[in-house]
Amino acid sequence: MPKEDVFEKLRKLQEILSEKIQLEHEVEEAPKILVTQEELLARLKKSFIDKNVEFEKSRVSEAEFRNLLAEAESHREKSEKNMDAVSTQREYEALDKEIRDAADKEQQYRKELQKEERTLAELDEQIKQNTALIEAQEQELGERKTGIEVEVADKKAQIANLEKAENDLIPGLDPEVLFKFERIIRNKMGKGIVAIKNGVCMGCHMVLPVQFANTVRQGEEIVFCPYCSRILYYEESGGDEASYFDAGDSGSLSDLDDIDDEDYDEGEEEEEKAGIDYDE
Repeated sequence: MPKEDVFEKLRKLQEILSEKIQLEHEVEEAPKILVTQEELLARLKKSFIDKNVEFEKSRVSEAEFRNLLAEAESHREKSEKNMDAVSTQREYEALDKEIRDAADKEQQYRKELQKEERTLAELDEQIKQNTALIEAQEQELGERKTGIEVEVADKKAQIANLEKAENDLIPGLDPEVLFKFERIIRNKMGKGIVAIKNGVCMGCHMVLPVQFANTVRQGEEIVFCPYCSRILYYEESGGDEASYFDAGDSGSLSDLDDIDDEDYDEGEEEEEKAGIDYDE
């Protein structure tokens, strides 16, 4: 296959792969959108359970104070009736003390009972509010899940169409080149094949040796940038380009078409040494 056709296929494939990879990322990230809302719902349910536990404890305390108050009232009333049967001062003083003690307890229990009644009313209101919030959150979460499921299904359908278009393009292309090409696109934010202009790689903007640039210009083989590992193709830019390609060789690089994983990693290191973040 003529190299011009190969480069044209790779450029089209780059567009397809870039879009497919972006859609795959969106499909993977879609469920994470619900995490915050699910955490909020979990906190609401925990609060609901805790409030119900508090409510039950308060209800038990309220019943106990109600019984104690009833006993104190009964004891006081009984002691007051017994006053009519008192015959001595000592009996009167003892009975009077019982009445006063019973009245003090009655007052104390009534205050505690009122406190528990207020607590019960507050907890009951909080439980009602939590119930309403939980129902609203569950409904909203369900609707969002349905929406995301529809969105994910649509994106998966788009991915399937892109894969069909990808399969239509790859016949005749070197499988090893395809493997490296897709890997580069995933690591280089959608750019796996870039032009070389005036001897400069348009992917990493590094100046390439003249002899190497001439190899790219001839277009007789697949050449990878030694710095960013992208596939290079020649593109006319005018200006002083002719003088650049006519200049004396400023260095050479060989066997770039046979780049392996180790060479790929070295290309990454070169980018870091150059102090430029080409992925941004």
